[in-house]
Amino acid sequence: MSDGIGNDPNQGNSAQVVRPDPAAAVPAAAAGKDLQAFEDLMLNLIHQWGLPTEDIIINVREREKLLRNTPDALEGLDSTQRARASYVAKMILAASVGLFDAALNYLWNETINELRARVVSFDVAYFFEIAEPDPTRRSTLRTPEDLSKIDDAKLIEAANRIKLISDVGYKQLDHIRYMRNNASAAHPNQVSLTGLKLAEWLETCIREVITLPRDNVVAEIGRLLSNVRTQRLTTTELTSAAAFFDNLPPDQADNLGAGLFGIFNTPGSPPDTLDNVRNLWPDLWPYIGEDQRNECGIKLARFRANGDADRAQRARDLLDLVDGTAYLPESDREAELAQALDDLTNAHEGWNNFYQEPPVAQRLLNLVGKYGQVPARISSTYVRQLVYVFLTNGSGTAWSADPIYKELIGKFDGGQAAIALRVFDDSKIASRLQHELPRTKWAELLELITPKLTGRRDRALLDAVRAFNGTPDQLKLDSGIKQQLNLGGLRGRTKKQKTQP
Repeated sequence: MSDGIGNDPNQGNSAQVVRPDPAAAVPAAAAGKDLQAFEDLMLNLIHQWGLPTEDIIINVREREKLLRNTPDALEGLDSTQRARASYVAKMILAASVGLFDAALNYLWNETINELRARVVSFDVAYFFEIAEPDPTRRSTLRTPEDLSKIDDAKLIEAANRIKLISDVGYKQLDHIRYMRNNASAAHPNQVSLTGLKLAEWLETCIREVITLPRDNVVAEIGRLLSNVRTQRLTTTELTSAAAFFDNLPPDQADNLGAGLFGIFNTPGSPPDTLDNVRNLWPDLWPYIGEDQRNECGIKLARFRANGDADRAQRARDLLDLVDGTAYLPESDREAELAQALDDLTNAHEGWNNFYQEPPVAQRLLNLVGKYGQVPARISSTYVRQLVYVFLTNGSGTAWSADPIYKELIGKFDGGQAAIALRVFDDSKIASRLQHELPRTKWAELLELITPKLTGRRDRALLDAVRAFNGTPDQLKLDSGIKQQLNLGGLRGRTKKQKTQP
């Protein structure tokens, strides 16, 4: 049966895919005269009312292009998916009368609705653990209705992290999100859209969200999380789960670690659920990367800073269970730094970011001090989030914050500079580097960190990055650069002796 979001590759489909009927396709060329007549009628009426008529609607030729290509874009949708795609219908109607900016807004609404539905059909609580690392904000996210509290950028980023959408899909959707913010009716703009581009974006949203089959690993994680919450796992099930961990991709192991950590620290979790996590945690721990391990200690510090003694003790229990005392918080400053980084990212991605970023950036500067001292456990996160905001959101530079970012980058040590050199491998940053202004800032970043890169591998990678003929968002696809990344990898995973449940 269909899961209601996309076709399940492991089961048969009960909903029949609707193939376009050539005889029923929109006769776009023939409809052009009617569209032109309707346009003339409405523009004449608007003119009589004294309203502007110049540059209000897109010309008929572009509308014909969209209508001619729409049946092909819709081909992958089955009858059930079509029946609920009301925003796609609104998009087509808006585009047919020349309101392409409104059409793009409707298309984005459809995409976000479908992506939220995909999250709900998977595991909302797990998604919240990935999307919102701040325990204070996380505590307000409980039900499917709370998905509306997650902004679009975080929604698609977290969906990509747990592989509800692919890396390619994330990059494409992030570009459409950028265009929605800068070329749709959502905000004032003077950008012109084309019919072919709208049809292409419609096909992308259908292919990468609505009809994307669920990955087998993702489906298995979903079943495991459901079982952890709803029943006591048997010895056989625990053994099977441990074998499953051995085949997890590193990022999915990190995500599952965050999910189990969140389940264990959720107020009101029943005893069976807590025991399930206790039994699974030692088997999963060897596969969790350093950043995610450090995140456990950081969250413990935040629980403590927020006066949440119960959750802080549970976090400590999980770390003690795997001899993870090395990941306990160094000091309260570490928690404050992590909070400041989250606040900076939220300010950067929110409204009026040019005014919201500088005071948070100044707080970050005060926390790292004169010599840029950053606790080792959050050093990688610190570098990545700082580079992310330094690259700008593509719309403009936060002038009061930019000198602070440069000063903070100027305090990088050699290890932090090496991390900064490699951030193009991060999907979120690679997506940002699709745009012109972030590419300019990327060149500035390379100049700032060059004197700090003294290692042979770092200098070789720097030379390769500078010699690369493509755009920086394509760096991680180059085979030579990819090989150098693997040689100088920073992840440093080690498998420790497993503890039997």
